[in-house]
Amino acid sequence: MSKVILISQIPLPYSGIGSWTTLYHNYLSDDHRVDYIICGKPEETYPQIKYGIVKDTNWLKFQKRVLKNKYISYFNELEKILEKDEKFIIQIIDNFGIVKPLIEFLDKQKKRKKCYLQFFYHGFPPFHENFYGRWFFEGIDEMVLLTNDSYKAHKDYYTVLPTKFSVLHNGIDTSKFHKVDLKEKQSLRKQLGITNKKIFIWCSQDRPKKGLDFILDVWKRINAIQNDTILLVIGANRDIKIEGVSFLGRLPNNDLPKYYQMADCYLFPTLWHEGFGLSLIEALHCGCYCIASANGGVPEVLQYGKLGKLIENPNFIEDWVQAIELFLEEKGTHNISIPENLYSTKSWNQGMNTIIENAKLNFS
Repeated sequence: MSKVILISQIPLPYSGIGSWTTLYHNYLSDDHRVDYIICGKPEETYPQIKYGIVKDTNWLKFQKRVLKNKYISYFNELEKILEKDEKFIIQIIDNFGIVKPLIEFLDKQKKRKKCYLQFFYHGFPPFHENFYGRWFFEGIDEMVLLTNDSYKAHKDYYTVLPTKFSVLHNGIDTSKFHKVDLKEKQSLRKQLGITNKKIFIWCSQDRPKKGLDFILDVWKRINAIQNDTILLVIGANRDIKIEGVSFLGRLPNNDLPKYYQMADCYLFPTLWHEGFGLSLIEALHCGCYCIASANGGVPEVLQYGKLGKLIENPNFIEDWVQAIELFLEEKGTHNISIPENLYSTKSWNQGMNTIIENAKLNFS
């Protein structure tokens, strides 16, 4: 019988804020198929899961330097598990650096044929260069991506692509992120002291590729012609004053739903090839109309415009201004209904279990 080993660079459960760590937390707290986790020491552990705790002693630090292999601690724990006379599915998340030494380790242990390597990639564009990357795809058994469009990008880029692919869309907790009725929406607005304005939201980490500077430039133009709108900025706290903009800084994850629920429109001006965009689907499920850059996996997430407005030229200020003005003109015509299970934690958990069960068929 085959077992599943999850190798994580981050301790699980993770005490901080992270997108894929939240997904795995929801999964590992529910009906999951993971038997072992190899990671640093977490503050607490998941019941029914066996751990290989990665240590960082002075002796291991010396070995890492001498052998030029920073993953020795992981492989020490992995070796203990592989001693069992079983077959294993090994899951790796976004850690491209571990793949080559892992394959070399498994070959040395004569365990490679007993292991099925699943690599989960939460980016969008191909990571390795075309011909250089061939060893990577020959070495793993399956690559799991966030969108079908990401697979197409890989297929079109690589001349040779010798591995299996699967797609697993991100998911959110729809019991927290959901639409509220008009009475509750108005009550939430009163709590913030906003009762007579159209509310727009930007929510992300304050990094250039997330487009905050860009959208603030857009907003200066919007505010010059509209006086009944406000932009709430979540995740950034700039020491500047812009008319019609309120900086709320970083907020706890549990507080986010009410801000989406009180808002009218969510702005997602990403300026890079976004893998998926969790905040986008959080806002979508809370009833926000979404205006987003047509970059990376975003068009697929919004079903190519069916679930929101896609900006085909997201680096053009005028295109954003026009899209926002059109939204304000078309009052009350943006009621989009989406299935509760679309991009949900439940669907992600089911998808993960299907991917694992399909991998186990390789050992039957």
